[in-house]
Amino acid sequence: MPIPKSPAAEFLTMINVDDETHMSTALAMAEAGRFSTHPNPRVGAVVVQGGKVVGQGAHLRAGASHAEIFALAEAGVAATGATLYVTLEPCCHQGRTPPCTDAIIASGVKRVVIGMEDPNPLVSGKGVSALRAAGVAVDGPCLPVAAAALNPGFVSRMARGRPWVRLKQAVSLDGKLALASGESQWLTGKVAQEDVQKERAQASAILAGVGTVLADNPRLAPRMEPAPWRYPVKIVLDSLLRTPADAALLQTPGEVWILHGESVQASHEKSALLRAGAHLVAMEQDRYGRGIDLHHLMSVMAAREINEILVEGGGRIATSLIEGGLVDEWLIYVAPLVLGENALPFVSMGPYDSLAEIPRWRLEEVLHLGNDVKLRMYPLAKNR
Repeated sequence: MPIPKSPAAEFLTMINVDDETHMSTALAMAEAGRFSTHPNPRVGAVVVQGGKVVGQGAHLRAGASHAEIFALAEAGVAATGATLYVTLEPCCHQGRTPPCTDAIIASGVKRVVIGMEDPNPLVSGKGVSALRAAGVAVDGPCLPVAAAALNPGFVSRMARGRPWVRLKQAVSLDGKLALASGESQWLTGKVAQEDVQKERAQASAILAGVGTVLADNPRLAPRMEPAPWRYPVKIVLDSLLRTPADAALLQTPGEVWILHGESVQASHEKSALLRAGAHLVAMEQDRYGRGIDLHHLMSVMAAREINEILVEGGGRIATSLIEGGLVDEWLIYVAPLVLGENALPFVSMGPYDSLAEIPRWRLEEVLHLGNDVKLRMYPLAKNR
């Protein structure tokens, strides 16, 4: 995840080992909001006085107090003269909650260590400037790579104007995702399926094509105990509006956005979907007129404050996203079985004339999940 840089903050780099230790604690605190802070970033904070942690907190959901406020409240009078560690530059504007910089200044904190600058142009560098103008020392960045990794979608939306796209696929050893009939439930076992639920729950939205909806009738909403505080938006790419009004995804928690072509007129199907609770969104077609323009899709999703999209589509959507340079992270769950001839491939790319043309990926994680293996990969620069 690239870390946006701006000269506005003029960060100092007076960071020591103790700072990194306390920032690690703040990063761990931020994990409490992994499934719930959308569309806000995940942030953790720790107040340290005399080498001891006297307050800590995490942002848990939009509209609730930010991490700094929880940490300062727990610290109380011990915050006076203390150091505040926060994974993201404190906000300095009135949003759903008051500016955190005001609370920090009022608390008597003498020093703030920041994990990374906030890429939000409403804050970027301004939070640091407000604190320094009030006489509060500000140092950082401290563990900026880890801080950015907490919020790939928020950073992407602010810095690139589009969400972070995480492509998820379950495949066989021979690179197939379904039999010729379309049957694919279930390639992987229970442990892998439970892991997918966590990937779903942390996403801002889950996206699938209408082909997947018609073939598998997926729920798309995460199944977790206890139930998550918020459910991702369920997005269906459906140029011709073929989604059935009784589809399972319309019966599960979370909003449903059905993205269709601009040329779709009023119809019985359209009315039935609206009555079922779906939100219909007209989208630009691609240059061939065969489907929705995926780059336009990303701009629209960013405008709707979607940070992270988990794509659960079939091989066609996967191929289009990869070829369009729109996949930021690729999750492949590999099941130890062979689907054989005529089974459906998980991507259909090429043909290539040389190995130099083939997109390359960096393998970041290999995780055994029961009898299956999860691969997490990121595109190398040449893919872009």
